[in-house]
Amino acid sequence: MSTPRKPRADASRNRDRLLETARILLAENGSRVQLPEIARAAGVGMGTVYRHFPTQADLIEAVAAQRFEEIEEFARTECLTKTPPGQGLDRYLRHVGSLLATDQTLSAAIESARHTAGSEPRGESRTRLEVVIGDVITRDQEAGTVRADCTVPDVYMLVGAISATIRAGSGDWERLLDLTTLGLRPR
Repeated sequence: MSTPRKPRADASRNRDRLLETARILLAENGSRVQLPEIARAAGVGMGTVYRHFPTQADLIEAVAAQRFEEIEEFARTECLTKTPPGQGLDRYLRHVGSLLATDQTLSAAIESARHTAGSEPRGESRTRLEVVIGDVITRDQEAGTVRADCTVPDVYMLVGAISATIRAGSGDWERLLDLTTLGLRPR
């Protein structure tokens, strides 16, 4: 059985540069940005783009996966280790809300590419994030600040509500979160 080859260093750098460039251009222009524009801005040829990302949707999916990895890392390091017990879930939700509010065009591009109403993580990103969110919930439940029946799907639902509020401009997402966190407290 053969071991998969590691990508060449230049191939990894090109992929990273494409992702970074795509993230910037998607945040500025949304899903209107095309692969040739991203290739030009990244300083690579179209062949390089297509080797890594055969379609624009593949590139946007990779940008989304990268974003969820960053959110997972935040939850793991900030909410589980640097935040006092009982405050992790609130910190997580505020961080995600802030990302959604400051990066609305990128969020819209991800949602558009996925053809869904939400932009939840998929695959391995989803599995890892669910484990971390579950740990944050459990830690806060043990601290007595989150009700016993709160679940990971509840957190996804709350993030969806925050996202919809931001996207529609229908109110203050932080106020929504303040009201919501009251409902998360044990009774």
